[in-house]
Amino acid sequence: MRRKIFAASLCIVGLFIFAKITLSGAVLDKKKESELFKQVELFSDTIAIIQTDYVDEVKPRDLIYGALKGMLSTLDPHSQFMDPDTYNELKVDTEGKFGGLGIEITIKDGLITIVTPIEDTPAWKAGVKAGDRIVKINDELTRDLTLTDAVKKLRGKVGEAVNITVLRESEKKLLEFKIVRGVIKIQDLKYTRILEDGIGYVRLVEFRESTSNELDKALDSLKKQGMNAFILDLRNNPGGLLDAAVLVAEKFIEKGKVVVSTKGRIASQNMELTARSSDPMIDLPMVVLINEGSASGSEIVAGALQDYKRAIILGVKSFGKGSVQTIIPLNDGSALRLTTSKYFTPLNKVIHGVGVIPDIVVEEGKVELFAKDKDLEKDVIKPQEIFEQIEKKEDKDKDKIKNEKVFDYKSDNQLIRAVDVLKAIKIYKNIK
Repeated sequence: MRRKIFAASLCIVGLFIFAKITLSGAVLDKKKESELFKQVELFSDTIAIIQTDYVDEVKPRDLIYGALKGMLSTLDPHSQFMDPDTYNELKVDTEGKFGGLGIEITIKDGLITIVTPIEDTPAWKAGVKAGDRIVKINDELTRDLTLTDAVKKLRGKVGEAVNITVLRESEKKLLEFKIVRGVIKIQDLKYTRILEDGIGYVRLVEFRESTSNELDKALDSLKKQGMNAFILDLRNNPGGLLDAAVLVAEKFIEKGKVVVSTKGRIASQNMELTARSSDPMIDLPMVVLINEGSASGSEIVAGALQDYKRAIILGVKSFGKGSVQTIIPLNDGSALRLTTSKYFTPLNKVIHGVGVIPDIVVEEGKVELFAKDKDLEKDVIKPQEIFEQIEKKEDKDKDKIKNEKVFDYKSDNQLIRAVDVLKAIKIYKNIK
């Protein structure tokens, strides 16, 4: 009797849910309606059986939360149910300062996968790479972990170490890293400078609220230094704010043109974001660098500039993260993170699961110098010698020498190719 009453009450809940869905505009036909009621009845029967027959008493809220987590996890790696504690953690995380390793992660092919290590963070310095699959965290297998659970285990107190084991498929190796958590502070732009022959360069690390203004300052500075061509480096940029990505793209696209569109199942999820800058740089020869760590906002910018033939995209295929998640709060303090639409480039190319294909494919690699005789070899500074020098310098000099070593663009295969491409474009224009 108790089970029937409980089942009936849940069916009433199901009817309420169905009515709410229908009123919101998602009207179901008769066949789908019948199927939904049948499945709601199955759900209610299962909960009733657990309530009466399971060996231990279980709180109804725990059962419902568990069911919702399972339901959302079957949709895609980015959709999830967040209990009140998890939702509150998400709101705290948006402050942008936390103890962690400095990696962006997702679930790909059922495995916790590193989208990219953020530059100059503990993970970056330890040597993890985009595409590494995390198979263990502190000796615990990640096979059954959700994305939220993985993030919780990776984040924590600053100064504490985390042991991770990764599968690096390109090398067919399992690698172990011991990484000490640090305070992750992300700098939007790095290495603003003229490389050679008037070719300007900016590495954009992430899309944040301040990114557009910072890029304006960088471009103004480069113009004053005589910039006549430009390289925008989006390698290992995991994305960030959609609006910030659009503001970056519109600096190089004619006003009124579509930068990106989103498409979902209902009309309110479909939108087009257009370029609004009144003074875009549309004649400056340009190369955009991408790699497997370029995701989301990076792919939006690269895809738009590629579609309009505004820039040459160089590097390797990007990550392929082009879906939009909407946070929907629920009345008990919990929330849904639901994938509601996908990104499309101006020419209607889908980004999610596909990525941006470069115009010129150049694999990552280092350009090494080879000395032809002993006298020349003496002048070649080896990496170990550089770091020995760094250790001997005072603290104020360490960062200067280290940064110069890190930004040795002539040893960066992809960046050198980008410089060569822009030189060729300028030569061709002069001939023409």
